Amino acid sequence: MFIGEYQHNLDTKGRLTMPSKFRDELGEEFFITKGMDNCLFVFPEDEWVKMDEKINGLKLSRKETRGLARLFYAGAISVSLDKMGRVLLPQTLRKYAGLNKEAIIIGVSSRVEIWDKEAWETYNDDDNLNYDILTEKMTDIDF
Repeated sequence: MFIGEYQHNLDTKGRLTMPSKFRDELGEEFFITKGMDNCLFVFPEDEWVKMDEKINGLKLSRKETRGLARLFYAGAISVSLDKMGRVLLPQTLRKYAGLNKEAIIIGVSSRVEIWDKEAWETYNDDDNLNYDILTEKMTDIDF
């Protein structure tokens, strides 16, 4: 399970150090793609396969399914860490997530998310993001 929040800087080549606590669970090869809320989603191979099965299980005749599949797969890359624990993020993914220098890397259970630091701070400042409001809106969760 991925948990926690870490701050790392991108170097001039667009490489980002993955937190050491995430490296073993990500494995030798993992996948990065465009995520929701303008962050990047990072999946270990087994979770990538599960997402692939879910997307391929949707009705291809629906325009939304085709759009989701195109966004999810066209922006995706298969990566490995270098000897220093870094991953090279292509310009297209950096642009999508607004990543320039400072990044926040968070664990979200079965995936990792990569955020631009300012975007993450703005996201967290949203008044609608607190446990009381979120749990009231999600009636199937009971704490």
